[in-house]
Order: sequence, then C-alpha cells, then structure tokens
Amino acid sequence: MKYVTFGTTGVQVSEMCLGTMMFGERCDESESARILSACLDAGVNFVDTAASYGKGRTEEIVGRIIKDKRDRIFLGTKVPQKTDSAWIRSSIDESLRRLQVDYVDLYMIHWPRLKMDVTDMMAGLDAVVRSGKARFVGCCNFPAWLFAHCNAIAARNNWAPLVCNQIPYNLLERGVEVEVLPQAVAERIAITVYRPLSMGVLAGKYRPGEPVPEDSRGATDARPRAWLERYGEGIGKMLTFAADRGLHPAQVAVAWVKHSPGVTCPIVGASSLGQVQATVKAFDIDFTDEEYAQLTAMFDTAVKEESGGNFVGLRRSFELLA
Repeated sequence: MKYVTFGTTGVQVSEMCLGTMMFGERCDESESARILSACLDAGVNFVDTAASYGKGRTEEIVGRIIKDKRDRIFLGTKVPQKTDSAWIRSSIDESLRRLQVDYVDLYMIHWPRLKMDVTDMMAGLDAVVRSGKARFVGCCNFPAWLFAHCNAIAARNNWAPLVCNQIPYNLLERGVEVEVLPQAVAERIAITVYRPLSMGVLAGKYRPGEPVPEDSRGATDARPRAWLERYGEGIGKMLTFAADRGLHPAQVAVAWVKHSPGVTCPIVGASSLGQVQATVKAFDIDFTDEEYAQLTAMFDTAVKEESGGNFVGLRRSFELLA
C-alpha cells in the first residue's frame, strides 16, 4: 500500500480509504471486524464513516472494532442532517461517544443544505478544531464555488479551513471533472472519492443483458439498471479489458479512479471479506496514461456543454496556472 499527503495537512494516509457504510447494514459486526483488520494488515490507515450510516449504529460498530487500534487509523466522520454551528458542536460529541474516541482526525459536513449560513457553519467547524475534538475539517458534495466561498470566510476570520471534499466519481459519473478536480489540484484540496464502482455496475456484479441479482442493491435502486441500459457497450468493453489482463473488473475501476488527476484516495466499501481482499489489489495497479485514456474512451460519459469560445475546455483545465 502506498501513501499520499492528505491535501495541505502534511499527514500521510493510505491511497485506499476504507468506507464503512455497509457495516451493520449489509454485513454484521464480526464480518465488519474482519474487513477492517484485513485492511489494516494490507497497510490501510484511513477509515471513513458517518453519523447517518445506520442511524448511528455504524459509528458504534466502528468504535468497538477500533478500540485497541486507534493509533493506527486516520479516522473521518460526518455531520448529519444540518449545518448550523450549534448542531455541529453537539453532533461531534455524539459521534465521539459512539466511536469511543477523544477526537476524530477529520470531521466533514455531509451535504450542503438550502439557505445554509456558511459563516455560522465555518465558525462551528472551527470551534470543533479549537476544542481538540477534530484535527481537520472538510466537506462532502460541495461544488467548487461553494468550497472556495467557505474557505474565503475561514481565511478572513482566521478559522480552520476545509481541507478536503468527498465526492462521487467513477467512469460513469464524471461531473466533478468540471472545476472541482482542477480546483483541487490548484489549491491542494484532498479529494476522497466514493462510489468508485458505481454501486457494483463497474465491478462485474451486473452484466449487460442479464437479470439483476435479487440480493443486490440494484434490485431496489433504479440506478444500476439505468446505467446498465445506457452504458452496456462500454461496460462490456471494460470487462474484456479486465479479462485480457487477468484483473477483476473492480480492480480496473478503482485503479482508473486512483490514476485520475486530483484524486487523493478512492473510498472502497465492502460487505464481505472477499470483496475487500479483491479490491485492495487495485492499489498495486499503475495504469499507463495510454491505458487510462483507453478506459476513459470506452464510456461516452464526459459532461457535455455548449458554450462560446473554449469555456467548456477551460472549466476542465489543469493547465491554466503556472
């Protein structure tokens, strides 16, 4: 397992982040413990969870599992439901209690909200850092302009800045290539990526033209079926690409995300030990730029825009700054 610097923090984290959303939902506590132990044995030191997962139960499971392993883990969790300062300060106490820790390494706003008071939000996050309950703060699912706006407020008030943005990104969902990833490179923002396997669609779990397995998320969520119908040709090409190299499709999908400019860590979630043992091998794969481009070209998923001049290209450019 290789390690990378987490944005501007100076902290070294593993290229793989273990996502725990399945803990207590699709796998029980004993299997969750096996998954986490296997990741630690593989060199993973970054664990991501959230107060909203399992209505707090996931944090409780993670807390029990890591009780004697805390010094080996860069631990992140998230603020549920709201963004006001009072809620942030009370929510961190609840998360720390469930996790059975004195502090988390990273505390994130889970989603932006309509009509949010970002000055109040940033003051609340700063209070969490100043109290020693979190080392760093960040966010999830923020557009580039909102991230910059929040950090401008933090800078004016000498408050703790947002150091990361957690976003969905994979071969199918590529909207963050517009401004979010170029901003991350320019400002050294850590980018953690969830859904690198598109809910299993890029892991070979679903096959074009075949029924969706009854025990899968695709049986109750419409997105996998829609993606299969829309991108079946590209998925077939990716499966062939993987088979030709003796790789699991999930390894190919995660390795593609890892290779993408601006990405710090893909977040890998698993509901079984076998899944994580297969996927962790993706971090031994280093695609060439040519292989990366070949995979990208299999999917007609780049965000399409019409604009005068070259504004479309400028919004995606990593080369405007010296």
